[in-house]
Amino acid sequence: MTLPSRMTVIAICAPGGPEMLVPEQRPVPTPGPGEILVKVVAAGVNRPDVRQRQGNYPPPKGATDIPGLEIAGEVAALGPGVKRWKLGDKVCALVVGGGYAQYCLAYENHALPVPPSLSMVEAAAIPECFFTCWQNMFMRAEFKSGDWVLVHGGTSGIGTTAIMLAKAFGAKVIATAGSPEKCAAAKKLGADVAVNYKIEDFVAVTKDATGGAGANLIVDIVGGDYVDRNYDAAAVDGYIAQVSFTGGPKATANFANLMRKRLHHTGSTLRPRTVAEKAAIVKGFEDKVWPMVTAGRIRPVIDSTYPLAKAADAQARMETSQHIGKIVLTV
Repeated sequence: MTLPSRMTVIAICAPGGPEMLVPEQRPVPTPGPGEILVKVVAAGVNRPDVRQRQGNYPPPKGATDIPGLEIAGEVAALGPGVKRWKLGDKVCALVVGGGYAQYCLAYENHALPVPPSLSMVEAAAIPECFFTCWQNMFMRAEFKSGDWVLVHGGTSGIGTTAIMLAKAFGAKVIATAGSPEKCAAAKKLGADVAVNYKIEDFVAVTKDATGGAGANLIVDIVGGDYVDRNYDAAAVDGYIAQVSFTGGPKATANFANLMRKRLHHTGSTLRPRTVAEKAAIVKGFEDKVWPMVTAGRIRPVIDSTYPLAKAADAQARMETSQHIGKIVLTV
C-alpha cells in the first residue's frame, strides 16, 4: 500500500465553540514499535472531544492534539514488532487521540477485528464507550444476573452501551432519560423501566421497581446533585460507577448512607491509562463481549453520521444532547 506524505485532519485552532474545528494538512504519522497505522474509514465523536475543543480536557503528555478517541478502518502500515495484524486488515481501535483524520496511529493490542456483522460506522462507535463501560461496570464494579442496574443518561453513548451490556449479562435495568421519546428508545434497547427525570424522581422509581431494595449498580455520567441521590437509590453493598460529571464534579452528600449501606463509589478515566492497562481492558472485553458482537447480539446505536469536514456540525449536535446513541464521522 502506497501511503501519501500528507493527510487531512480536523484541528482545534483555539479553545471555543464548534467553529474552532478546522481542516488542516498534516504529515501522515509513522507507526512506532507495537503500533499500526490505520487508514480511517469512520471515527466516533465523544464528550471528551467536545471538552478538549473547549479547552477543558488537554491530551495526555506526548499525545497528538488532534481530537478523536476511537476509529475503524484498514491497517495501512505496521510498526516494528507487530504480530497480530497484516496490511489490509479491518480493525476498530481505541486511540489516545488523532481519530479526526485520514490516518491514525493505534497500538496493536488496543485494536479488535471488525466482524462481518458490523459496518465500519458501527465498529468506530464501539471502543470508547464499550471499553469505558466494561472497565467501570465489570472490572471496577460488579453485579450478578438478576440484579438491578440504574443507568443515568440512558440514551447517551455511554447509556445505550451500559443498557446493552447490563442486559447481556442478565441484569434488570432502570434507565433515566429526558423525554418520552428518549424513554421509549431506552425501553426499546432493553431497559425494564424508563424514568423521565424531568418529571419523575428516579430515586422513588428505583425503590418502587426494586421492592424498596434499591439498585445494585448505578452507572452515572451526571455527578453533581445526583451523587447524594444515588446513595439514596443504591442497594446495600451496591456499587456506583462514576463515568463522567456532566452535572459537575462537586457535590454535597449524606455520606452516612455510604457507610450505612456499605456502598462502593468508584470512578475512573480511560484516556490517561497506560498502554498495558488499556490492553488488559481490551483483552477482557474481547474475551467476554466480542463473541456477542460478532454474533450480532450486541451492536452500537447510531444516531447520525457526518463527513469529516463537518466535524463542527457533529460536535454541535452532541452539545444539543438531542442525540440517541453515537455520532460518527465518516472519512
